[in-house]
Amino acid sequence: MKIARMNPYDGNSKTVAFFDLETEEGIIIKGFTLVEGNKGLFASAPSDKGKDDKYYDKVLIPQEMKKELNDLAISKYEQLTQNA
Repeated sequence: MKIARMNPYDGNSKTVAFFDLETEEGIIIKGFTLVEGNKGLFASAPSDKGKDDKYYDKVLIPQEMKKELNDLAISKYEQLTQNA
């Protein structure tokens, strides 16, 4: 997998970037975010708000792939922000 597009976000929010993910098969999944949490940066899957006002992921990622996705997104974000 690879980051197809990443846009750093400068607003007053815990979200620091929006990005799209491309799988090895060429499928692009839009709407991921990179968030500044209590323990550092992490990638968050696209989600929708349910009728109960809770958010539910639209894309379920296996646990072993989450670390790879986090590392990939953080690396890309650091590249973009260091070159800016």
